[in-house]
Amino acid sequence: MSSATDTASTPTIRPDAAPVAAAPMTAPRPGPVLALLVASAFVVILNETIMGVAIPQLTVDLGITTSTAQWLTTGFLLTMAVIIPITGFLLQRVPLRALFFVAMGLFTAGTLVAAIAPGFGVLLVGRVVQAAGTAIMMPLLFTTVLSVVPPERRGRFMGVVSVVIAVAPAVGPTVSGLILSAFEWRWLFVFVLPIAVLSLILGGVFVRNLTETKPGRLDLVSVPLAAIGFGGLIFGLASLGESAEGNEGVPVWVPIAIGVLSLGAFVWRQLSLGGTDRVLLDLAVFRTRPFSLAVVLVVVVFAVLLGTLILLPLYLQQVLGLDTLATGLMLLPGGVLMGVAAPVVGALFDRFGPRPLVLPAAIVTSGALWWMTTLDEASTVPTIIAMHLVLNLGLAFMFTPLLTSALGSLPRRLYSHGSAVMSTLQQVAGAAGTALFVTLMAVGAASAAADGASGAAAMSSGVHAAFVVGASLSLAAVVLAAFVRGDAAADEGADAGERTIAH
Repeated sequence: MSSATDTASTPTIRPDAAPVAAAPMTAPRPGPVLALLVASAFVVILNETIMGVAIPQLTVDLGITTSTAQWLTTGFLLTMAVIIPITGFLLQRVPLRALFFVAMGLFTAGTLVAAIAPGFGVLLVGRVVQAAGTAIMMPLLFTTVLSVVPPERRGRFMGVVSVVIAVAPAVGPTVSGLILSAFEWRWLFVFVLPIAVLSLILGGVFVRNLTETKPGRLDLVSVPLAAIGFGGLIFGLASLGESAEGNEGVPVWVPIAIGVLSLGAFVWRQLSLGGTDRVLLDLAVFRTRPFSLAVVLVVVVFAVLLGTLILLPLYLQQVLGLDTLATGLMLLPGGVLMGVAAPVVGALFDRFGPRPLVLPAAIVTSGALWWMTTLDEASTVPTIIAMHLVLNLGLAFMFTPLLTSALGSLPRRLYSHGSAVMSTLQQVAGAAGTALFVTLMAVGAASAAADGASGAAAMSSGVHAAFVVGASLSLAAVVLAAFVRGDAAADEGADAGERTIAH
């Protein structure tokens, strides 16, 4: 292997760096950067689900419907899905330090706007600006970890990253409940603002350019196609909830059809630009089987996760009559369990690979969702906490192996594009799961009310219908998990095997 190839595989920004064997000597250098990226990403992703518990209060304070209030979460996901496809290009062309400040700067500005918002419109604008920063932060974290962490240690590091992408959304409702128990909704942003500012200050001290960049041209045709495609699809999915409540503005099929057609054109454009420096999102990542399989699994699981995270607070408050503090505290044990389990799962992945972990976890996750279909007006608090614990344990054992094996199976040249593809589809899945669960709940509740059920009983019927569909979807994850292959050394072998075709 040539010296140039060896240099390309070394996680450092110097072109004349030492060969791979000397990489451990540079390990302490990226430590502070990775720690700050993880902490910052946790804060920004936490805001993805922080509005769920606040929806009942927002409907009263702002005089809006539940489906309209849900746009504070859906709009967040929509913005991320529109921007993330561009990050594959940005991560290859813009230095890490500059991207960090853009991401956290946008997030901080959005948090400030939301904190002082006088009404729903300005609040939604603040959420959109927050999401723009979040959209850059997640692929930035993924790509940095893949570039500077040796393959044999990626499981442990990706376990920590799993805390960000899975635990942060899981504990969002808890944080929201704690704040709303003593303050009004705008304090959800007031408390986050100084943390975001501190992250910017620390970034000025610690963040350095650890990854390489290269020149390239932005394809101005691909950008609007991606924005219209992903944006239209998520807008249509999110509109299902309003349509179910009789508040349909535009027929749901219109934005979905526009989104699908635009995505088809976007895919064709990327394939035609494949191998050039103008490609926005390199679809060559799907030629790697572990990546393609893991993406499908993550899409299903993430849809179920965010759908559940939006549905449970509504059920706890509108069916069982709990306040925001009790709702948040009930969801806390599951989030803590996922956070504790993630590093352990990462260590197990490094030793055994993904196969022994993913299939049992998929079965446990599906079992938990089927258990949740039994929720009704008489369900007890300990039972609900137990359900949530089992669900989060199953999810914890799925996220780390899937993300690590998927992204680690790619050649180095595709790290940024793989991160962007994975992050984009997570947001599409999250928006789809949220829209699906809220719509099914609304339709089920309306049907039960038409049959004479009371308010709480009708809502309980709607929640049951949503969880039945979610549990059914989880069966697909069990089937797909049976096809997961690979061992702890697979990532390193795949990277080494494909590295010679990087250029």
